[in-house]
Amino acid sequence: MMTLKLLALDEEDLTVISAQMQDAVFKVGDIDFKPRAGHFMLAANRFAWEASDRNEKGFERRRAALCFKQVKSVRSIGFDRKASDAVLSLLAILFDKEGEGPDGSVELVLSGGGSILLHVDCIEAQLADTGGAWETAMKPRHPGAA
Repeated sequence: MMTLKLLALDEEDLTVISAQMQDAVFKVGDIDFKPRAGHFMLAANRFAWEASDRNEKGFERRRAALCFKQVKSVRSIGFDRKASDAVLSLLAILFDKEGEGPDGSVELVLSGGGSILLHVDCIEAQLADTGGAWETAMKPRHPGAA
């Protein structure tokens, strides 16, 4: 089993992390923002897309940590932040550049219309698998996808 460790410093890198985190699930309680340090983190069970074609027994999920640095503020919509056991599903990670500099907004797009918006000085994200893999029988599907 390969463990994934990725670093994103630009939009292209962030697209790779977005693809690896597509269909990751996590609890609201697994979200953490440290305003003084400018760190936003979440622990998730990501679907191992890189293993989905070669695994004969089924599919895999892996525990992973996603961290953004240089975060100025965080906003969310579409879920109750006090419901720590509520499960959210991540669909994509998008970046919207503001002006000419490296600053902008990172949006974590959630299923059901929710989102988490991070205002950042620049893109600085890390994704790392933190534990073992476990089998799952279900491969995520999206309407209209092959």
